Amino acid sequence: MPVTEQDVLSALKSCYDPEIPVNIVDLGLIYHVNFAPVPAGTPEQAKQDVTIDMTLTAQGCPEHVNISAQVKSRLEQLPGIRNASVNVVWTPPWTPERLSPEAKKQLGID
Repeated sequence: MPVTEQDVLSALKSCYDPEIPVNIVDLGLIYHVNFAPVPAGTPEQAKQDVTIDMTLTAQGCPEHVNISAQVKSRLEQLPGIRNASVNVVWTPPWTPERLSPEAKKQLGID
């Protein structure tokens, strides 16, 4: 059974920016999830490759390498994923409006 976008987002809820006590999904950092099937004839052809477009709360974030590595590692643990790639993008820029209601509650923002 192929991995879905919801599976990916659920897995990524275990990934955090170490400076903010909210997961990266609820922070609104995940912009796009793209799946590509593994080519036929490959031993892992029942698996998929996934590419994540994500941003960070600030362009100068010193944790961008660690967060990207955490995302890649977590996704490659999912059954059905062969390779994961992470693209850090800056357009559109992240704003606090991207926070989920749960994140706003955790951070005390009304």
